[in-house]
Amino acid sequence: MTDSTPVQTGTGTWRELLTGRNAPIALVLAGGVLIEASNVYLTTSLLPTIVGEIGGMELYAWTMTAFLLASIVTSMLVSRVLMRWGATGAYLIALGTFALGSLICAASPTMPVLLTGRAVQGLGGGLLAGLGYVMLQRALPERLWARGAALVSAMWGVGNILGPLVGGLFAQFGAWRLNFICLAGAAVLLSFVAMKALPRTERGRSEEVVPWVSLGLVGSGVIAIAIASVLPVGLGTVLAFAAGVVLALLFIAYEKRSTKGILPRIAFDPRSPLAAVYLTVAVFAFAIGTEAFVPLFGQEIGLMGPLVAGLLGAALSFGWSIVQVFSANVSSAAAQRSLIVVGPVVVGLGLAAYGALQLNGPSVTVLVLWFVTLFCAGSGIGLAFPHLTVAALGSTTDEDEGAKAAAAINTVLIIAQAFSATLAGMIVNFALPDMVHAARTLMFTFAVIAIAGTIFSRRAGRGIEA
Repeated sequence: MTDSTPVQTGTGTWRELLTGRNAPIALVLAGGVLIEASNVYLTTSLLPTIVGEIGGMELYAWTMTAFLLASIVTSMLVSRVLMRWGATGAYLIALGTFALGSLICAASPTMPVLLTGRAVQGLGGGLLAGLGYVMLQRALPERLWARGAALVSAMWGVGNILGPLVGGLFAQFGAWRLNFICLAGAAVLLSFVAMKALPRTERGRSEEVVPWVSLGLVGSGVIAIAIASVLPVGLGTVLAFAAGVVLALLFIAYEKRSTKGILPRIAFDPRSPLAAVYLTVAVFAFAIGTEAFVPLFGQEIGLMGPLVAGLLGAALSFGWSIVQVFSANVSSAAAQRSLIVVGPVVVGLGLAAYGALQLNGPSVTVLVLWFVTLFCAGSGIGLAFPHLTVAALGSTTDEDEGAKAAAAINTVLIIAQAFSATLAGMIVNFALPDMVHAARTLMFTFAVIAIAGTIFSRRAGRGIEA
């Protein structure tokens, strides 16, 4: 039996969404996304402390790679899990898996065990992020969909703030294991709310095809580059990295001819700017890929405490989140296209400035400038990102295809983040043990990639009609 919500007219209010029978539903949908969103920054804030206790510096970037790869896989399975197990069952699977992964992380005696826990967390997190959006239509009346979507989306920004604050506090007291136990506890508590609050939804067999070949090529490519990051510098490193690049190219070639891929078909139409939109998003993902190492640089080079270093690690996302609120208000098509073009340049200049400021024994002024330059780098993403969605929607006259094109932006971002985090780990490992050299090399390399992204961003803006 299905609990179907009738179509209702009128505009819902925040009070209606956050009180009465809708409140626990909103808590489950938003809470699941918040757990996923904050977990990224919780972990990056804790990593220097974790590595100091259990070792595994050479696998530092793998903590992000394992989580993102697992998230990619389960994000493709959201509809199938929801259809097979219903709303409550899907959330119990997602939250239970996330809690299990968190407990594995908490008990980790070595970095490989921690990586296993991170992968299990990612499996649950990928489901939680997708369910938060998919369930809006099924669990809330139509008049509350817009406010529900706004609430769920806002959790990414809230996670950007809570993650480094909470993670930094736990790291400050060396209580990183307790942090993961609390994450598991939060997931269990939300499970009880889900069992009470969520409506019954239709169950059956899903006809949706899972793009296993594409997922396999992406995963293998990321793993190949990850292996290159831990091999001694030499022929093996070159071969592993080359294998990763080849697998990435095979992924693109397969997507181009497949009808069962991850990306919409229009992305490969030479007349469409959609490919340029996705490549611009990928360029921004490379900037985001530096965030995992910024708390490490803050502690090792700037001699910051874990809390302050965690906040430094989120400075780029702060810039992104704050600036995009204002950028989204730009309505002129010409101005929107200009912001898309200038975004990668601002990102590149911010990363380059942060890299140039890396030196042993930095003064307080230099430390403040670290925050400023990273915030500026993030603001470049905030300038362009809202309008990339508009460009994707305008890349075709077909409304349904436009919606698919815009929805795939998040998928592209996650895939590119997995590659960028792995490449960042390889660059840092090669430059160690000189931490200053590692920071400069990473930031200068990704700054060049960002500025080169203007090649794509100029074409990406063509999806916005005058």
